[in-house]
Amino acid sequence: MRDPSPTPDSAGTPPIEAQAVEIVCGDGVRLGGHLWRAEGDAPLGVVIVNPATGVLARYYHRFARFLAANGFDVLTYDYRGVGLSRPARLRGSGYRWRHWGERDMEAAIGFVAERGRSDRLLVVGHSIGGFLPGLAASAPRIARMLTVGAQYAWWGDYAARRRLALLLRWHMAMPALTFACGYFPGRRLGWLEDLPAGVAYEWSFRGPRFERSHPPAERADALARMASVTAPILAVSVSDDEFGTPAAVRRTLDCYAGAERTAVLLEPADYGRDAIGHFSLFHDSHAPGFWRDALLWLRDGRNPWPERVLPS
Repeated sequence: MRDPSPTPDSAGTPPIEAQAVEIVCGDGVRLGGHLWRAEGDAPLGVVIVNPATGVLARYYHRFARFLAANGFDVLTYDYRGVGLSRPARLRGSGYRWRHWGERDMEAAIGFVAERGRSDRLLVVGHSIGGFLPGLAASAPRIARMLTVGAQYAWWGDYAARRRLALLLRWHMAMPALTFACGYFPGRRLGWLEDLPAGVAYEWSFRGPRFERSHPPAERADALARMASVTAPILAVSVSDDEFGTPAAVRRTLDCYAGAERTAVLLEPADYGRDAIGHFSLFHDSHAPGFWRDALLWLRDGRNPWPERVLPS
């Protein structure tokens, strides 16, 4: 699995330029990101885009520019240990997956609260990026969420046809390589980006209950933070996504116990495709289709796929 790098722009969006920004976390870690501003003085809201694990924020830049061209201010950023937020020495950094939510997502919310031009906060979360908001103490500020393949990579939820191969790669090879190198050398392998050891291990050894990755004294608080989110959530899964299966998406939604939650299952044929998988909905070739549909939810709170709703 290689980093899904962007191809030349085909979205046809106006050339809105992004401003490079720095986000300072409560523990002093500095994150690199970009801020797009919609034209005019009254944006429809501000959207934070949360990447998938091991995917650079720049992969979502064309999607962010599309949202800005349609009236939203947008923030993209790299989690600590990745891309623009990678330290000079990744080995021994001590960064964990849950820090991306508790510290990085929290800092992103604080940044847009201070620098944003709207009090209406929305989140688009891809894969783990749809789970992380619930770990941030300020998540109750979120007004609406769109998640795509949102899950936390418990192997038991992987698609049955690919479960063994994914188990061998991400839950056996990844921790062994991480132990040998002191971090996960994903880029050299063509398996997404390099990852801090703590992130790789947390992925590799995650069980069906996410809170078990927290120290026992912190588990009740983690569950309470997830349940404190009240933003309506539209959770998108795709039938050929080997990671974000309906079971995986539902497991994530179950953690958001205080939110109104709707899950939909799309088919590649809905957009004239033979395959979509876990990554491609953020490719700019989906601008005339999925991206346009997603605007109905982000802008109006209307589910554009009512015929694809999964039972609760």
